Amino acid sequence: MLKIQRKTNGGVIFTLSGRIEAEDIDELRRLLELEGADSNIALDLKDVTLVDRDAIKYLADCEADGTKLTNCPPYVREWIGREGGRPRRKKQNTRTDKPQKREQGDGLK
Repeated sequence: MLKIQRKTNGGVIFTLSGRIEAEDIDELRRLLELEGADSNIALDLKDVTLVDRDAIKYLADCEADGTKLTNCPPYVREWIGREGGRPRRKKQNTRTDKPQKREQGDGLK
């Protein structure tokens, strides 16, 4: 269960407590959208006990969009770094990307 408290102090701070799971993302998104695009928003994660992968992706997106993550637990910070910085893997092909030139011979004479 996720508990959300809102405070204002020159900006808006949402203090999150408990678990952040996929079903909580829509509510968080709605709350942040209500604040407006030009608001100075921070998410205080000090009391977060558990997150799932959807929550990590959402937190990474929030941070990329300018929302500050404060008191972020080390395991969450590391996971965000891995998810956010992970390049998309190309599907491995057994052939090389460039076609190899075949030597052209005169054939049999």
